[in-house]
Amino acid sequence: MIDRRHFSLMTLAALAACSKKPAPAPRPQFKTYSGPPVTQVVVNKGTRRMHLVSGSSVLKSYDVGLGNQPIGHKQFEGDGRTPEGMYFIDRFNPRSRYHLSVGVSYPNDRDRAYAEALRRHPGGDIFIHGRGPEGNALAPRNRDWTAGCIAVTDEEIEEVYAMVNTGVPIMIYA
Repeated sequence: MIDRRHFSLMTLAALAACSKKPAPAPRPQFKTYSGPPVTQVVVNKGTRRMHLVSGSSVLKSYDVGLGNQPIGHKQFEGDGRTPEGMYFIDRFNPRSRYHLSVGVSYPNDRDRAYAEALRRHPGGDIFIHGRGPEGNALAPRNRDWTAGCIAVTDEEIEEVYAMVNTGVPIMIYA
């Protein structure tokens, strides 16, 4: 036998279940890209521009932010500089604190040898990434806010993340 209290609780639970709105359809987590392959990424630190290139055609260009000490080649961990030279896209991080991130193969053998000769660490974890909450707070006040990475907006990193593949060369120059 059901007492009034149990009946009331069951009635409230049934009404609550009926009044819930259906959950919205899940938003796709990643953009897709079906155009020409990106064969090279070119970053011009002086103009703060990054270009995704296929053969001799520029597919997309972006304004970028750099390390907080943007002039010169990255040499050591913590120097705030963005590397210069030829590297490769080497990894993808869908759980980046900067929305999404695409790894750059810094340091290369030459970078490691230089730092080791001076008994220093060359650093690492250089990425092309979005802003995320931290960058959205810092970028409006200081265009070059990263620790050495290449930053674009969150919407733009979604495009870059979809367009590039592991092994694509990235040329970063002054």
